[in-house]
Amino acid sequence: MSPVPGRASAPALASSIDAEIRALAVQNTPNVRGVRREYSRRLRDADPALVLALARELLGNYRRRWVAYELIAEHKGAFQRLSEAELQELGQGIDSWSSVDSFARTLAGPAWRDGLVSDDLIHRWAHARDRWWRRAALVSTVALNVRSHGGTGDVPRTLAVCRLLAGDQDDMVYKALSWALRELVVHDPAAVEAFLHEYDGILAARVKREVRNKLETGLKNPRQP
Repeated sequence: MSPVPGRASAPALASSIDAEIRALAVQNTPNVRGVRREYSRRLRDADPALVLALARELLGNYRRRWVAYELIAEHKGAFQRLSEAELQELGQGIDSWSSVDSFARTLAGPAWRDGLVSDDLIHRWAHARDRWWRRAALVSTVALNVRSHGGTGDVPRTLAVCRLLAGDQDDMVYKALSWALRELVVHDPAAVEAFLHEYDGILAARVKREVRNKLETGLKNPRQP
């Protein structure tokens, strides 16, 4: 594929991406990601505004959520333009574990990690009535701690969000709480142990079991002999 011409429009590009995906013989994640990667290469030198507009088109008109998020994440200029307002807009419609985790792991968490958005934004999500935004707050902490994704370990910011949601009994939220704490174990197991002790009376049983397994065995669910 040749680079995207300077006068290319976001609607035309979105239509082309959607058509190429629909034309795939097998529409699985690796094949769809192959299409996304080709367009990321074509868009490498494109104006960030075009990439952001393309992502909005893919979200609004074609429901290609994770493709839209990855196009932004893989374009340095577009990613660095993310603001709190942009993230709020791009996150509209998250309504499942997969859509939330794609949003939080691909965009929101990395943007927070890199200082593009404030702690206050993530804390507002933690206070949201919508379960999916509360989950997004917790999953956003993953980017702070997963080394393979640029995380270096951030105990204070991770635990600040975990404290806000320690007593949440929604299964989509407490499962994310377990995940957030388990990713922090590698950086500061003592801090995680202290958190379990402090909030023992309100934490969901699953959180306590999985995180303690991680602390003691390095695994979420170790096999029984």
